[in-house]
Amino acid sequence: MPGLSFTLPHWLYWVGLIVFPLVAMVLSRRPAPEERRYSLPLAYLIAVTGGILGLHRFYLKSLLGLVYLPIFLFVLYANGQESAARTQFSDYANQVRVAERTVAREEERVSEAEASLDGLKAAVTEAEPGSFAAKSAQRRVDRAEAAIETGRGRVEEARATLAEFGPMQGEAAQERQFWNNMAGYAFYLILALLLIDFVLLPGMVRRANAALPVHEEMSEAERALRAAEAEEELKHDRDYAENWIDRLSLFCGEFVSYWAVIAVFVYYYEVIARYVFNSPTNWAHEAMYLMFGMQYLIAGAYAMLTESHVRVDIFYAPMSRRRKAWVDLGTSIFFFIFAGTLLFTSWIFAMDAIAVPSGNSVVSDWARGQIGFGEMLGSFGFNQWSDPNIRWGEISFNEWEVPLWPMKWVMVMGGLLLVLQGISKLGKDIREIARGN
Repeated sequence: MPGLSFTLPHWLYWVGLIVFPLVAMVLSRRPAPEERRYSLPLAYLIAVTGGILGLHRFYLKSLLGLVYLPIFLFVLYANGQESAARTQFSDYANQVRVAERTVAREEERVSEAEASLDGLKAAVTEAEPGSFAAKSAQRRVDRAEAAIETGRGRVEEARATLAEFGPMQGEAAQERQFWNNMAGYAFYLILALLLIDFVLLPGMVRRANAALPVHEEMSEAERALRAAEAEEELKHDRDYAENWIDRLSLFCGEFVSYWAVIAVFVYYYEVIARYVFNSPTNWAHEAMYLMFGMQYLIAGAYAMLTESHVRVDIFYAPMSRRRKAWVDLGTSIFFFIFAGTLLFTSWIFAMDAIAVPSGNSVVSDWARGQIGFGEMLGSFGFNQWSDPNIRWGEISFNEWEVPLWPMKWVMVMGGLLLVLQGISKLGKDIREIARGN
Protein backbone atom coordinates (compact mmCIF):
# COMPACT_ATOMS: atom_id res chain seq x y z
CA MET A 1 0.00 0.00 0.00
CA PRO A 2 1.49 3.37 -0.94
CA GLY A 3 2.12 5.82 1.89
CA LEU A 4 1.65 9.56 2.27
CA SER A 5 4.44 11.74 3.58
CA PHE A 6 2.91 15.18 2.96
CA THR A 7 3.53 17.79 5.65
CA LEU A 8 1.63 21.05 5.33
CA PRO A 9 4.10 23.95 4.88
CA HIS A 10 3.72 26.71 7.46
CA TRP A 11 3.28 29.44 4.86
CA LEU A 12 0.55 27.47 3.08
CA TYR A 13 -1.32 27.03 6.36
CA TRP A 14 -1.44 30.76 7.12
CA VAL A 15 -2.10 31.77 3.50
CA GLY A 16 -4.93 29.23 3.31
CA LEU A 17 -6.57 30.69 6.40
CA ILE A 18 -6.67 34.05 4.64
CA VAL A 19 -7.35 33.18 0.99
CA PHE A 20 -9.95 30.43 1.43
CA PRO A 21 -12.49 32.56 3.38
CA LEU A 22 -12.13 35.41 0.88
CA VAL A 23 -12.85 33.10 -2.05
CA ALA A 24 -15.73 31.49 -0.15
CA MET A 25 -17.25 34.89 0.65
CA VAL A 26 -17.13 35.88 -3.02
CA LEU A 27 -18.70 32.59 -4.13
CA SER A 28 -21.43 32.80 -1.48
CA ARG A 29 -22.52 36.17 -2.84
CA ARG A 30 -23.05 34.85 -6.35
CA PRO A 31 -26.72 34.71 -7.29
CA ALA A 32 -28.25 31.27 -7.06
CA PRO A 33 -29.24 29.71 -10.41
CA GLU A 34 -32.91 29.79 -11.23
CA GLU A 35 -33.01 26.07 -11.88
CA ARG A 36 -31.08 23.21 -10.45
CA ARG A 37 -28.22 21.99 -12.66
CA TYR A 38 -25.35 19.57 -12.12
CA SER A 39 -21.92 21.18 -12.36
CA LEU A 40 -18.96 19.54 -14.08
CA PRO A 41 -16.32 21.41 -11.98
CA LEU A 42 -18.14 20.38 -8.81
CA ALA A 43 -18.32 16.81 -10.04
CA TYR A 44 -14.55 16.78 -10.58
CA LEU A 45 -13.98 18.36 -7.15
CA ILE A 46 -16.08 15.65 -5.52
CA ALA A 47 -14.24 12.98 -7.53
CA VAL A 48 -10.87 14.28 -6.36
CA THR A 49 -11.84 14.62 -2.69
CA GLY A 50 -14.28 11.73 -2.27
CA GLY A 51 -13.86 9.61 -5.35
CA ILE A 52 -12.50 6.63 -3.44
CA LEU A 53 -15.96 6.38 -1.87
CA GLY A 54 -17.78 6.88 -5.17
CA LEU A 55 -19.27 10.20 -4.01
CA HIS A 56 -19.07 11.69 -7.50
CA ARG A 57 -21.38 8.93 -8.72
CA PHE A 58 -23.80 9.55 -5.87
CA TYR A 59 -23.73 13.28 -6.64
CA LEU A 60 -24.97 12.46 -10.14
CA LYS A 61 -27.47 9.94 -8.71
CA SER A 62 -25.68 6.98 -10.25
CA LEU A 63 -26.00 3.74 -8.28
CA LEU A 64 -22.73 2.53 -9.81
CA GLY A 65 -21.09 4.45 -6.98
CA LEU A 66 -21.93 1.43 -4.85
CA VAL A 67 -19.15 -0.42 -6.67
CA TYR A 68 -16.58 1.72 -4.84
CA LEU A 69 -17.89 1.01 -1.33
CA PRO A 70 -17.02 -2.71 -0.98
CA ILE A 71 -13.57 -2.09 -2.45
CA PHE A 72 -12.98 0.77 -0.04
CA LEU A 73 -14.24 -1.33 2.89
CA PHE A 74 -11.86 -4.10 1.83
CA VAL A 75 -8.99 -1.58 1.90
CA LEU A 76 -9.93 -0.67 5.47
CA TYR A 77 -10.18 -4.35 6.43
CA ALA A 78 -6.84 -5.19 4.81
CA ASN A 79 -5.19 -2.25 6.55
CA GLY A 80 -6.61 -3.42 9.87
CA GLN A 81 -5.22 -6.92 9.30
CA GLU A 82 -1.89 -5.46 8.22
CA SER A 83 -1.80 -3.33 11.37
CA ALA A 84 -2.51 -6.36 13.55
CA ALA A 85 0.19 -8.35 11.75
CA ARG A 86 2.59 -5.45 12.19
CA THR A 87 1.93 -5.43 15.93
CA GLN A 88 2.54 -9.18 16.14
CA PHE A 89 5.69 -8.86 14.05
CA SER A 90 6.95 -6.12 16.36
CA ASP A 91 6.26 -8.26 19.45
CA TYR A 92 7.97 -11.31 17.94
CA ALA A 93 10.89 -9.24 16.70
CA ASN A 94 11.37 -7.84 20.19
CA GLN A 95 11.38 -11.34 21.68
CA VAL A 96 13.90 -12.52 19.08
CA ARG A 97 16.08 -9.46 19.58
CA VAL A 98 16.18 -9.95 23.36
CA ALA A 99 16.94 -13.65 22.95
CA GLU A 100 19.78 -12.96 20.50
CA ARG A 101 21.33 -10.45 22.88
CA THR A 102 20.98 -12.91 25.74
CA VAL A 103 22.73 -15.65 23.76
CA ALA A 104 25.59 -13.36 22.75
CA ARG A 105 26.03 -11.99 26.30
CA GLU A 106 25.74 -15.28 28.20
CA GLU A 107 27.94 -17.27 25.79
CA GLU A 108 30.71 -14.74 26.29
CA ARG A 109 30.31 -14.92 30.08
CA VAL A 110 30.29 -18.73 30.03
CA SER A 111 33.42 -18.81 27.85
CA GLU A 112 35.24 -16.44 30.17
CA ALA A 113 34.18 -18.46 33.25
CA GLU A 114 35.25 -21.77 31.65
CA ALA A 115 38.60 -20.30 30.64
CA SER A 116 39.32 -19.17 34.20
CA LEU A 117 37.97 -22.30 35.92
CA ASP A 118 41.15 -24.38 35.54
CA GLY A 119 43.26 -21.62 37.05
CA LEU A 120 40.87 -21.22 39.96
CA LYS A 121 40.93 -24.97 40.64
CA ALA A 122 44.73 -24.91 40.52
CA ALA A 123 44.73 -22.11 43.08
CA VAL A 124 42.61 -24.30 45.40
CA THR A 125 45.04 -27.21 45.00
CA GLU A 126 48.09 -25.04 45.69
CA ALA A 127 46.61 -23.40 48.76
CA GLU A 128 47.11 -24.96 52.20
CA PRO A 129 44.07 -27.07 53.10
CA GLY A 130 41.77 -25.34 55.58
CA SER A 131 43.48 -21.99 55.19
CA PHE A 132 41.73 -18.70 54.37
CA ALA A 133 43.36 -18.67 50.94
CA ALA A 134 41.99 -22.15 50.21
CA LYS A 135 38.46 -21.17 51.30
CA SER A 136 38.60 -17.95 49.24
CA ALA A 137 39.82 -19.82 46.16
CA GLN A 138 37.08 -22.43 46.61
CA ARG A 139 34.42 -19.70 46.76
CA ARG A 140 35.72 -18.29 43.49
CA VAL A 141 35.52 -21.75 41.95
CA ASP A 142 31.95 -22.16 43.19
CA ARG A 143 30.95 -18.78 41.79
CA ALA A 144 32.52 -19.60 38.43
CA GLU A 145 30.76 -22.98 38.25
CA ALA A 146 27.44 -21.35 39.24
CA ALA A 147 27.93 -18.67 36.60
CA ILE A 148 28.62 -21.35 34.00
CA GLU A 149 25.52 -23.32 34.99
CA THR A 150 23.31 -20.22 35.10
CA GLY A 151 24.67 -18.91 31.81
CA ARG A 152 24.12 -22.23 30.06
CA GLY A 153 20.54 -22.28 31.37
CA ARG A 154 19.89 -18.79 30.06
CA VAL A 155 21.43 -19.67 26.72
CA GLU A 156 19.18 -22.74 26.45
CA GLU A 157 16.10 -20.63 27.30
CA ALA A 158 17.12 -17.98 24.78
CA ARG A 159 17.71 -20.58 22.06
CA ALA A 160 14.28 -22.07 22.83
CA THR A 161 12.78 -18.59 22.48
CA LEU A 162 14.56 -18.17 19.14
CA ALA A 163 13.30 -21.54 17.98
CA GLU A 164 9.75 -20.62 18.99
CA PHE A 165 9.47 -16.98 17.91
CA GLY A 166 11.82 -17.00 14.92
CA PRO A 167 9.39 -18.84 12.62
CA MET A 168 6.47 -16.88 14.08
CA GLN A 169 8.26 -13.64 13.21
CA GLY A 170 8.68 -14.82 9.64
CA GLU A 171 5.01 -15.81 9.42
CA ALA A 172 3.93 -12.43 10.79
CA ALA A 173 6.17 -10.69 8.26
CA GLN A 174 4.63 -12.70 5.44
CA GLU A 175 1.10 -12.00 6.67
CA ARG A 176 1.87 -8.31 7.00
CA GLN A 177 3.24 -8.18 3.46
CA PHE A 178 0.25 -10.14 2.14
CA TRP A 179 -2.35 -7.76 3.56
CA ASN A 180 -0.27 -4.76 2.55
CA ASN A 181 -0.25 -6.05 -1.03
CA MET A 182 -4.00 -6.77 -0.92
CA ALA A 183 -4.74 -3.23 0.28
CA GLY A 184 -2.49 -1.85 -2.45
CA TYR A 185 -4.17 -3.88 -5.18
CA ALA A 186 -7.63 -2.76 -4.01
CA PHE A 187 -6.52 0.86 -3.89
CA TYR A 188 -5.07 0.68 -7.40
CA LEU A 189 -8.37 -0.81 -8.56
CA ILE A 190 -10.17 2.24 -7.13
CA LEU A 191 -7.69 4.52 -8.92
CA ALA A 192 -8.33 2.69 -12.20
CA LEU A 193 -12.09 3.13 -11.78
CA LEU A 194 -11.57 6.80 -10.95
CA LEU A 195 -9.47 7.36 -14.08
CA ILE A 196 -12.25 5.85 -16.16
CA ASP A 197 -14.82 8.06 -14.42
CA PHE A 198 -12.68 11.16 -14.97
CA VAL A 199 -13.01 10.52 -18.70
CA LEU A 200 -16.72 9.74 -18.46
CA LEU A 201 -17.69 12.64 -16.14
CA PRO A 202 -18.59 15.19 -18.86
CA GLY A 203 -21.03 12.75 -20.46
CA MET A 204 -22.39 11.71 -17.07
CA VAL A 205 -23.08 15.35 -16.14
CA ARG A 206 -24.84 15.95 -19.47
CA ARG A 207 -27.05 12.91 -19.02
CA ALA A 208 -27.83 13.85 -15.40
CA ASN A 209 -28.85 17.36 -16.47
CA ALA A 210 -30.95 15.98 -19.33
CA ALA A 211 -32.77 13.71 -16.89
CA LEU A 212 -33.82 16.61 -14.67
CA PRO A 213 -37.51 17.55 -14.87
CA VAL A 214 -38.26 20.78 -16.73
CA HIS A 215 -40.16 22.29 -13.81
CA GLU A 216 -39.28 20.74 -10.48
CA GLU A 217 -42.09 21.35 -8.02
CA MET A 218 -41.34 22.39 -4.45
CA SER A 219 -41.83 19.61 -1.90
CA GLU A 220 -44.22 19.90 1.03
CA ALA A 221 -41.29 20.08 3.46
CA GLU A 222 -39.75 23.01 1.56
CA ARG A 223 -43.09 24.84 1.50
CA ALA A 224 -43.53 24.34 5.26
CA LEU A 225 -39.98 25.56 5.93
CA ARG A 226 -40.43 28.71 3.87
CA ALA A 227 -43.79 29.43 5.51
CA ALA A 228 -42.25 29.08 8.97
CA GLU A 229 -39.38 31.41 8.05
CA ALA A 230 -41.85 33.99 6.73
CA GLU A 231 -43.88 33.87 9.94
CA GLU A 232 -40.87 34.19 12.24
CA GLU A 233 -39.48 37.18 10.31
CA LEU A 234 -35.93 36.18 11.16
CA LYS A 235 -33.52 39.06 11.62
CA HIS A 236 -30.66 39.04 9.12
CA ASP A 237 -27.12 39.66 10.36
CA ARG A 238 -26.83 42.84 8.29
CA ASP A 239 -29.80 44.28 10.19
CA TYR A 240 -27.58 44.55 13.28
CA ALA A 241 -25.04 46.80 11.57
CA GLU A 242 -25.47 50.49 12.36
CA ASN A 243 -21.89 51.78 12.00
CA TRP A 244 -18.47 50.83 10.68
CA ILE A 245 -17.59 48.93 13.86
CA ASP A 246 -20.67 46.72 13.47
CA ARG A 247 -19.84 46.10 9.80
CA LEU A 248 -16.25 45.20 10.74
CA SER A 249 -17.50 42.70 13.35
CA LEU A 250 -19.90 41.19 10.81
CA PHE A 251 -17.14 40.85 8.23
CA CYS A 252 -14.73 39.21 10.70
CA GLY A 253 -17.43 36.86 11.96
CA GLU A 254 -18.32 35.74 8.45
CA PHE A 255 -14.64 35.48 7.52
CA VAL A 256 -13.70 33.05 10.29
CA SER A 257 -16.92 31.05 9.91
CA TYR A 258 -15.54 29.55 6.70
CA TRP A 259 -12.63 28.10 8.66
CA ALA A 260 -15.03 25.37 9.74
CA VAL A 261 -15.10 24.24 6.10
CA ILE A 262 -11.30 24.00 6.13
CA ALA A 263 -11.55 21.75 9.18
CA VAL A 264 -13.83 19.37 7.26
CA PHE A 265 -11.25 18.96 4.48
CA VAL A 266 -8.30 18.64 6.86
CA TYR A 267 -9.89 16.06 9.11
CA TYR A 268 -11.13 14.17 6.04
CA TYR A 269 -7.55 14.09 4.78
CA GLU A 270 -6.32 12.94 8.21
CA VAL A 271 -8.82 10.06 8.33
CA ILE A 272 -7.96 8.92 4.80
CA ALA A 273 -4.22 9.23 5.42
CA ARG A 274 -4.46 7.33 8.71
CA TYR A 275 -6.84 4.50 7.85
CA VAL A 276 -6.30 4.07 4.10
CA PHE A 277 -2.59 4.85 3.68
CA ASN A 278 -1.42 4.05 7.25
CA SER A 279 0.27 7.47 7.28
CA PRO A 280 -1.15 9.60 10.13
CA THR A 281 -0.11 13.25 9.96
CA ASN A 282 1.80 15.18 12.59
CA TRP A 283 0.16 18.49 11.74
CA ALA A 284 -3.61 18.10 11.18
CA HIS A 285 -4.74 18.07 14.81
CA GLU A 286 -2.50 20.93 15.91
CA ALA A 287 -3.37 23.03 12.85
CA MET A 288 -7.08 22.70 13.55
CA TYR A 289 -7.08 23.39 17.28
CA LEU A 290 -4.95 26.48 16.67
CA MET A 291 -7.41 27.53 13.96
CA PHE A 292 -10.45 26.99 16.19
CA GLY A 293 -8.78 28.96 18.98
CA MET A 294 -8.28 31.90 16.64
CA GLN A 295 -11.84 31.52 15.33
CA TYR A 296 -13.19 31.72 18.88
CA LEU A 297 -11.22 34.92 19.55
CA ILE A 298 -12.15 36.70 16.32
CA ALA A 299 -15.83 35.72 16.49
CA GLY A 300 -16.30 37.22 19.96
CA ALA A 301 -17.22 40.66 18.61
CA TYR A 302 -19.63 39.11 16.09
CA ALA A 303 -21.34 37.11 18.84
CA MET A 304 -21.66 40.25 20.95
CA LEU A 305 -23.16 42.20 18.03
CA THR A 306 -25.73 39.54 17.17
CA GLU A 307 -26.50 38.86 20.85
CA SER A 308 -25.39 35.25 20.56
CA HIS A 309 -23.63 35.05 23.93
CA VAL A 310 -25.32 32.96 26.59
CA ARG A 311 -27.11 35.01 29.26
CA VAL A 312 -29.95 34.63 31.78
CA ASP A 313 -33.07 36.32 30.38
CA ILE A 314 -35.49 35.70 33.26
CA PHE A 315 -35.45 39.36 34.30
CA TYR A 316 -33.83 40.93 31.25
CA ALA A 317 -36.16 39.71 28.48
CA PRO A 318 -39.43 41.32 29.73
CA MET A 319 -37.81 44.76 30.10
CA SER A 320 -38.45 47.62 27.73
CA ARG A 321 -35.70 48.69 25.33
CA ARG A 322 -34.83 51.71 27.49
CA ARG A 323 -34.51 49.64 30.67
CA LYS A 324 -32.41 47.08 28.82
CA ALA A 325 -30.15 49.93 27.75
CA TRP A 326 -29.76 51.01 31.39
CA VAL A 327 -28.88 47.46 32.43
CA ASP A 328 -26.41 47.08 29.57
CA LEU A 329 -24.87 50.42 30.46
CA GLY A 330 -24.33 49.31 34.06
CA THR A 331 -22.89 45.89 33.19
CA SER A 332 -20.61 47.40 30.52
CA ILE A 333 -18.22 48.30 33.36
CA PHE A 334 -17.46 44.63 33.91
CA PHE A 335 -17.30 44.02 30.17
CA PHE A 336 -14.64 46.67 29.60
CA ILE A 337 -12.61 45.34 32.53
CA PHE A 338 -12.60 41.91 30.88
CA ALA A 339 -12.03 43.14 27.32
CA GLY A 340 -9.31 45.58 28.38
CA THR A 341 -7.50 42.89 30.35
CA LEU A 342 -7.73 40.53 27.37
CA LEU A 343 -6.30 43.18 25.04
CA PHE A 344 -3.46 44.16 27.39
CA THR A 345 -2.36 40.63 28.27
CA SER A 346 -2.67 39.52 24.63
CA TRP A 347 -0.31 42.31 23.60
CA ILE A 348 2.25 41.08 26.12
CA PHE A 349 1.85 37.46 24.94
CA ALA A 350 2.19 38.51 21.28
CA MET A 351 5.39 40.52 21.84
CA ASP A 352 6.89 37.72 23.95
CA ALA A 353 6.03 35.17 21.25
CA ILE A 354 8.18 36.87 18.61
CA ALA A 355 10.94 38.03 20.95
CA VAL A 356 12.04 34.67 22.37
CA PRO A 357 15.82 34.08 22.09
CA SER A 358 15.36 31.05 19.79
CA GLY A 359 13.77 33.14 17.04
CA ASN A 360 15.96 33.94 14.04
CA SER A 361 13.57 35.77 11.72
CA VAL A 362 13.77 39.50 11.04
CA VAL A 363 10.51 40.01 12.96
CA SER A 364 12.06 38.36 16.01
CA ASP A 365 15.15 40.55 15.66
CA TRP A 366 12.92 43.64 15.54
CA ALA A 367 10.89 42.51 18.58
CA ARG A 368 14.11 42.07 20.57
CA GLY A 369 15.26 45.53 19.54
CA GLN A 370 18.24 44.33 17.47
CA ILE A 371 17.05 46.08 14.27
CA GLY A 372 14.72 48.98 13.53
CA PHE A 373 11.24 48.78 12.07
CA GLY A 374 12.34 50.11 8.67
CA GLU A 375 15.23 47.65 8.49
CA MET A 376 12.85 44.85 9.38
CA LEU A 377 10.49 45.78 6.54
CA GLY A 378 13.39 46.09 4.09
CA SER A 379 14.76 42.64 5.03
CA PHE A 380 11.42 40.90 4.86
CA GLY A 381 10.91 38.51 1.93
CA PHE A 382 9.22 35.28 0.89
CA ASN A 383 12.19 33.33 2.24
CA GLN A 384 11.08 34.35 5.72
CA TRP A 385 8.12 32.02 5.20
CA SER A 386 9.61 29.32 2.98
CA ASP A 387 13.09 28.77 4.47
CA PRO A 388 12.84 25.78 6.85
CA ASN A 389 15.85 27.04 8.81
CA ILE A 390 14.01 30.19 9.89
CA ARG A 391 12.01 29.99 13.10
CA TRP A 392 9.57 32.76 13.92
CA GLY A 393 10.13 33.16 17.62
CA GLU A 394 7.99 30.81 19.70
CA ILE A 395 7.16 27.54 17.95
CA SER A 396 5.06 24.51 18.83
CA PHE A 397 6.65 21.57 20.60
CA ASN A 398 5.73 18.81 18.17
CA GLU A 399 7.47 17.80 14.95
CA TRP A 400 5.51 20.30 12.83
CA GLU A 401 7.09 23.25 14.73
CA VAL A 402 4.58 25.82 13.46
CA PRO A 403 5.22 29.43 14.56
CA LEU A 404 2.81 30.46 17.30
CA TRP A 405 3.22 34.23 17.10
CA PRO A 406 0.41 34.72 14.52
CA MET A 407 -2.06 33.12 16.92
CA LYS A 408 -0.88 35.38 19.73
CA TRP A 409 -1.45 38.42 17.50
CA VAL A 410 -4.91 37.12 16.63
CA MET A 411 -5.56 37.30 20.38
CA VAL A 412 -4.71 41.00 20.15
CA MET A 413 -7.05 41.41 17.19
CA GLY A 414 -9.83 39.60 19.02
CA GLY A 415 -9.41 41.76 22.10
CA LEU A 416 -9.36 44.94 19.99
CA LEU A 417 -12.50 43.92 18.08
CA LEU A 418 -14.24 43.15 21.36
CA VAL A 419 -13.33 46.56 22.80
CA LEU A 420 -14.52 48.33 19.65
CA GLN A 421 -17.79 46.41 19.65
CA GLY A 422 -18.25 47.32 23.31
CA ILE A 423 -17.81 50.99 22.41
CA SER A 424 -20.41 50.61 19.64
CA LYS A 425 -22.84 48.94 22.05
CA LEU A 426 -22.22 51.66 24.63
CA GLY A 427 -23.08 54.36 22.08
CA LYS A 428 -26.28 52.55 21.12
CA ASP A 429 -27.34 52.26 24.76
CA ILE A 430 -26.71 55.96 25.39
CA ARG A 431 -28.76 56.91 22.32
CA GLU A 432 -31.57 54.58 23.41
CA ILE A 433 -31.65 56.18 26.88
CA ALA A 434 -31.57 59.67 25.37
CA ARG A 435 -34.58 58.90 23.18
CA GLY A 436 -36.53 58.15 26.34
CA ASN A 437 -38.85 55.56 24.75
